[in-house]
Order: sequence, then C-alpha cells, then structure tokens
Amino acid sequence: MPIVKPVDRRSRCDRAHQYSAPRGAQSIGLLLLGLLLCTGDSAADSREIYSDASPTWLRAVGKLQVPGSRYRDGRRRHYTEDCSATLVARKNAVRSATIVTAWHCLEYYNDLSRSITFTALPGTAHSIRTDAVVVAHGGGMHADWAILRLRDPIPAGAIRGLELPATDADRARTVTMAGYSRDSGKGDNGGALTYDGRCLVTAYREDGATSNCAAYRGASGGAVVRVSARGDALLAGVISRGDSRGTSVYVPVAQFRRAVTLLLEQ
Repeated sequence: MPIVKPVDRRSRCDRAHQYSAPRGAQSIGLLLLGLLLCTGDSAADSREIYSDASPTWLRAVGKLQVPGSRYRDGRRRHYTEDCSATLVARKNAVRSATIVTAWHCLEYYNDLSRSITFTALPGTAHSIRTDAVVVAHGGGMHADWAILRLRDPIPAGAIRGLELPATDADRARTVTMAGYSRDSGKGDNGGALTYDGRCLVTAYREDGATSNCAAYRGASGGAVVRVSARGDALLAGVISRGDSRGTSVYVPVAQFRRAVTLLLEQ
C-alpha cells in the first residue's frame, strides 16, 4: 500500500479561483470545471439534515480536519482542510479504529508534527474526537481515496463502523451520499451532517462512478452507502467531487477494498 508523501500542488478549487491567464481551450475548460466543483449553491437541494429520526448508520460519518500548508506569494501559508470521513469495521467488531476519506483532502498535509483529527457526532453531547494517522492512499485524483488509523478506537456501543460489501454485484441499487458540506444552506457551513438517500448511479467505472446526487465542498471523503436487501448499510464508495447541482463522482469501494480489509484484519 502506498504511504502518503508531502506534495506541493494547489487544490482544484484554488487553481480555479486563482486562474488568470488562459492558455488555450483546454485550460478554459478546466477553469469552468473547477468553478463548478467549488460552488455551493443548488437550485434543487434534495438533501436531508441528520436528526434523531435519521438512519443510525449515519453516525459513522464524521468530520475530518487536516492541517495543511503551501507556498503563496513566496510565503508558506497554513490552513485547515475540512472534509468528511467514514468509520469502517468488520462485522460484529467491538470497536473501530479505521476511517476512509478522499486523497485530495490530504494533498497539502506535509507537516507530520501536526495532527489530523476525526470527530464523530460533532456539536452533540455524544461527540467523539480523536487524532488520525494516514496509512495508505490512492496517490492522486485518479484514485481519490485514503485510509487512516484512529489513535483511540471508537467502541461499537457508541458508534458502529460500516461494513464493506463483499462484491459490487448490486451496482444498480440506489445509494445514499452523506457528508459535512460547507454550503451556507442545509450544510450550515459544515455544522450539519446532510445526506441524500435518493441517488441513482448513472454510470459505473472502477476509477470513478457517477451519480445524480448533488455534492458540495466539505462532503469530500464522505460516505456512499448501499442498503442491502437485509437492511444492512454497506460502504459502497467515497465522495470525490461534484457540481453541487445534480452530478457527483465517487470512488467505488472496489478501488480500496483490499487495502481496508488488510488493515481491519490486523
């Protein structure tokens, strides 16, 4: 499994916002794509806000805060990348110590002395916060996934980690996408867990499946879940990117199932 390495490239959103000198049609196309991915408004928002009446498996989706730095105008700038991540576990495990998220959330994590933090149920009386360490990742947007190990495992009695499906045989099923979006609407600037349980997979490829869900900034690394015929919530993938309107791309679990399974067996 590849180990995370420091990189010095700007994120997709920063490239879009700082773009100034077009260099042909391809550059202009990339600019427009970047602006779509970074917008936070949607004409028709079908997401729901997590509440006590929501499915209990949503408790496994938490906030991930990644300290990053990069050079800008000749100076190193420090900031925090806010993303989402999902607690995973084997069936009947008594505790969970593994989370999965998107690789691009870690793109500027280059100071290992600063801690990544995972918070489950933030803003509630049951909130759990612990540090996390990167153990494996896909290495780029072509494989936008990452696996982290929690410093303090979370007991199943508090929050049960999601299981991974054994196969991808049920690709055509409806999926739910969940994360802590930073839009000023239902996402409450990252303060609320939102989810959409009416998403359909419109195209499937192992390097990136497309759904008709709306994905917003902050939801990156969040959960894509399939509910089995028995009612079990299974992690089908990780949210990668979207246009905040009705198209989103996620990384299918087929890309990282083996890496997660090996870690859960340790």
